[in-house]
Amino acid sequence: MTELKIALGAMEYGTRIDERTSFGLLDAYVDAGGVWIDTANCYSFWQHPSGHGGQSEELLGRWFAARPGVRDRVKLATKVGCEPLWPGSFPEHTEGLSEKAIDSAVETSLRRLGTDHIDLYWAHRDDLETPLEETVAAFGKHAQAGTIGRIGLSNYALWRVERMRGLALQQGVEGPTALQMRYSYLQPRPFVRDNTHDHRFGWITDEMLDYADRNPEQDLFAYSPVMSGSYEREDRPIHEAFDHPGTTRRLEALAKVAAELGVTRSEVVLAWLTGGTPTVIPIVGMSTPTYLQTALAGARLTLPTELRTLLDEPW
Repeated sequence: MTELKIALGAMEYGTRIDERTSFGLLDAYVDAGGVWIDTANCYSFWQHPSGHGGQSEELLGRWFAARPGVRDRVKLATKVGCEPLWPGSFPEHTEGLSEKAIDSAVETSLRRLGTDHIDLYWAHRDDLETPLEETVAAFGKHAQAGTIGRIGLSNYALWRVERMRGLALQQGVEGPTALQMRYSYLQPRPFVRDNTHDHRFGWITDEMLDYADRNPEQDLFAYSPVMSGSYEREDRPIHEAFDHPGTTRRLEALAKVAAELGVTRSEVVLAWLTGGTPTVIPIVGMSTPTYLQTALAGARLTLPTELRTLLDEPW
């Protein structure tokens, strides 16, 4: 079975999404050829009475235990850096990316997940208080020990990514080979300054696309690719950061392509991401079997050249 270029986001599994539903979604994803499962050590602290995360990792650990052999069929990604130091302390006070924090988080995540290694370990967000040299060395130590495989950076400015790569080369340790940012077909206005749609970090820019294209060892992952259902649901309005004429024209093109192919707009968005150059791997956090099947259909969809051109033209 061909590997699907789509990752399943397990953020709300074990909290908002109950165990039975979560297990069913995970089973369906793997049975369909899905490989990447993405979570974090802080998921989902905002939905749990304790104010701390870990519920998603713990659920995945129970799923692995209940499905002998499935761990060998998937690539597991989790993150470090955003777990609150105490309930209500996010975002001002989190664990960060010191050597001590990374050492503790790796040990805890492995125990929760019931595994001896993490295939892709993400720095969840940049830690400006910890020297990059320390963070790079800590990740490199665990990569050398085999407890983590690849190293990824999420919500980072590109100059910080390149600086970490240079430090890893100097130290002779594993450097980052994956980037995870927010991205979708619609694009926010330039100079938006918020932590969700800021071009400076946390959003895949044209510069980042060029960077990944010229450095093929760097995989791009995109979270929130279907914008929480905004392409389909009237009760999920598009964020005001996208309020500009380009959005109007892009939505018109998207609707035209979806109608011509007889699919949903979300399916077209996912196909646009996975079939582009470079490929962008969407992380989809689907909560129902219907939504998951839509996402899987989008990952399998190949856009004809003329329709991809139509999608890329309107601005």
